[in-house]
Amino acid sequence: MNAAPRTLGKSEQPLAEVYDCAMLDLDGVVYVGGDAVTDAPDLLRAARERGVTLAFVTNNAARTPHAVADHLRRLGVDAADSDVVTSAQAAARELCSLVPAGSKVLVVGGEGLEEALRERGLEPVDSDLDQPVAVVQGFHPTVGWSLLAEGGYALRRGVPWVASNLDITVPTDRGIAPGNGALVGVLEAATGRRPDVVAGKPYRPLFDETVRRTSAQRPLMVGDRLDTDIEGAIACGADSLLVMTGVTDVHALCRAPSGSRPLYVSWTLQGLLTSHDRPQRGDDGAWSLSDWEAATDDGTLVVRRTGSDADEGLRTVAVAAWHFYDASGADAALDTSGLDDIWPAG
Repeated sequence: MNAAPRTLGKSEQPLAEVYDCAMLDLDGVVYVGGDAVTDAPDLLRAARERGVTLAFVTNNAARTPHAVADHLRRLGVDAADSDVVTSAQAAARELCSLVPAGSKVLVVGGEGLEEALRERGLEPVDSDLDQPVAVVQGFHPTVGWSLLAEGGYALRRGVPWVASNLDITVPTDRGIAPGNGALVGVLEAATGRRPDVVAGKPYRPLFDETVRRTSAQRPLMVGDRLDTDIEGAIACGADSLLVMTGVTDVHALCRAPSGSRPLYVSWTLQGLLTSHDRPQRGDDGAWSLSDWEAATDDGTLVVRRTGSDADEGLRTVAVAAWHFYDASGADAALDTSGLDDIWPAG
C-alpha cells in the first residue's frame, strides 16, 4: 500500500521549543557564498536561547570542523568546533565498520577527510603503493588526475569504497563547479564500480552521525534543498523545515513530489521561532490560512486573498499546489507564474 501524500504539519509551539536539535545545512541556510544570510546569526542566537541545540551539518568534506566553525564565527554565528558535523566524519565512521582499527585508507580528497580518519584511528595515505585496505573520496579543490589514478588502482584491487557525498556540483565565488559526485563519476567510469557507501545527504550516515554527536532525541533538519536536506530527512524518519533563502524557490516548492516535501516551511530561519499553522480546505475547494486563500482553477494556481504574514502565504500556496498534484498526478501541469506578482524573484 502506498503511503498517504505528505502535507504540511502543525505546531502550536515555536519549533525551537519542540525539537531538541536543529540540524542546520550551511550554504543557503546560514550563509550564501561568503556572506551570512540576512539576520541568520541573530535568529540562530534566539533559537539557541529557546533551548534547542544547533548542529551545523555539511556535505562538504574539504574543510575540517575547525575551519567550518571559524568561518561561521567570522560571520557572527556562535559556533564551537564540536557544533560542526561533516560528511567526512560520517564517512570515517562508516569505514570503521568495514576495516580494522589502524588500517591504511587511501584518501581521494584533502585535509577534511584526513583529520576525520585520524580521529577514528585510521591512517590516511595518498598512494596505492602503500597498500591501503579502503578508499575514501570527498571533494577538495586539489584533487587531480594523479590522485584519481591512485584511487583507481586501489579500487581495481577490490577494496571497499566510501564516498563522502554524490553532489554533482559545488558553488564557488566564480559560479558552479564540478563537485564530488562528478569526480566519483570519473572513478566509476574507469573501474566499473560504484561506491559501497555514501555518507552525506540524502543518505543516512551523516544524519546518524549528527544524532550521535548531539545525543538528540527529537532532531529537526533545516535546509534549503528538497533533494538532499528534505528528502534525506524523510528517508531517515526526521521532521524537516525548508527555508527559502537558498536554491529552492516557490515554484519548485509547489512542484515538490510527496517524498521531498518538508513538514514545515518558512521564508527564513524565523520559522524556528514561530508556531506553524496548517491551511484548511473550504467547501469551495480553496485553501486558506488567516488572511490568505489559494485555489487551483483550470490548471492555474490563483491566490484569491493575500495577508501580511508571508510565511502563512507560502504555506497556503504550497498545500494548494500539492493537493492539485496529488489529485491530478505528477505529470499534470500547474501554472504558478502568478506567484511572481506576489513574491518577485530575487
